[in-house]
Amino acid sequence: MAISRRSETGEATEQVPPLSRVIVLDQALPEPLATQRVEIRRITIAPGYAAGLHIHNGPVFGSIETGSVVYQIEGEPETVLNPGDVFYEPEGVRIARFDAQENGVTFLGYFLLAEGTNAELVFPEA
Repeated sequence: MAISRRSETGEATEQVPPLSRVIVLDQALPEPLATQRVEIRRITIAPGYAAGLHIHNGPVFGSIETGSVVYQIEGEPETVLNPGDVFYEPEGVRIARFDAQENGVTFLGYFLLAEGTNAELVFPEA
């Protein structure tokens, strides 16, 4: 079954399926991970705030809900993430930038955790 989209004049313009599944990220991990749980956090960063150089003790996946952020893994080009964009912060890798832009940012962070592990964030000296 398909759903018809209509133009402003009410004419059918195209047929679209009622359900769509699109892969937005398919990220291989550098090694197998015995994940016992996934902790999902909604994180909000104030406008213009720079999170600073940091390292996670496990892989983190995320998706931007509102606002935007400059994201950069150390040694790689920076990119601006907007609503709907997804990202991956590898375990033990230095994240050089996760800087909220003028509207701030709210995102969901998915922390993959092994048994007995809690999500940790380290702020190393530059």
